[in-house]
Amino acid sequence: MFIQARTQLYTIRDLLRFAVSRFNQAGLFFGHGSATAYDEAAYLILHTLHLPLDQLEPFLDARLTSDEITQVEDILKRRITEKKPAAYLTHEAWLVDYSFYVDERVIIPRSFIAELLQNQLEPWIIDPENIHTALDLCTGSGCLAILIALVFERAEVDAVDISDDALAVAKKNISSYQLQHRVQLIQSDMFNGLSGKRYDLIISNPPYVNAQSMASLPEEYHHEPVGALASGVDGLDATRQILADAANHLTDQGMLIVEIGHNKEVLMEAFPQLPFTWLETSAGDGFVFLLNRDQLVG
Repeated sequence: MFIQARTQLYTIRDLLRFAVSRFNQAGLFFGHGSATAYDEAAYLILHTLHLPLDQLEPFLDARLTSDEITQVEDILKRRITEKKPAAYLTHEAWLVDYSFYVDERVIIPRSFIAELLQNQLEPWIIDPENIHTALDLCTGSGCLAILIALVFERAEVDAVDISDDALAVAKKNISSYQLQHRVQLIQSDMFNGLSGKRYDLIISNPPYVNAQSMASLPEEYHHEPVGALASGVDGLDATRQILADAANHLTDQGMLIVEIGHNKEVLMEAFPQLPFTWLETSAGDGFVFLLNRDQLVG
């Protein structure tokens, strides 16, 4: 199929049509940055050809060299045969307007908290300059820690993860954004290695996939670290640890923000005494909660 295509496809438009057809035929899953076969095919083609990712139209009818066609077909073939998410093939993931290096040592960044950070967590944080210390718990690739440092310019940020492999990826991203002087990497199992530390802001996008969902995940997800996805029978194991310990690591006016996937109802049933505030995101208000220290202590 691909060998024959090399003698019959000439333009980006040809390759795009071919890729969408093959992706749909292969039954690929799209949930790691692209929503459709078309979007993912366009991304892989533009990235491979070193073209601007937001400028497909001007290049659609450009004829490609034989080497360029071979390079594009090779990455399309890998996406189909290996079922790897595109981000692992390109070693690039986008979160809001920022690009991060990723490989299979870390989960591919996808967090509604990134949207909220774009507006400096307004209106919940009235004065961004009052955020002096912040923690990104379960940092993975370091993307949220980096965004915190970028939007809260006075903040010193701790980026914590249990995985040394993940912290190696985070270190690469922090260096790329030249934030080594403000973002500190810490290897720790949740709060265990943070004795005595307190923060004005704690954010976390922890593992939150329940056992039933883990058993039925599409093949693409099995390339990601299991420990960054699975969180017990009901998906709340990590969140329980966070709720149990966060108050001890928040300043008096400190704030906790946690993403919990589709676990809102289960969480509220498990913690009926906590007055969760659910933050509005592009997918609705059921995915990210906020609590302040007084509410956690109470």
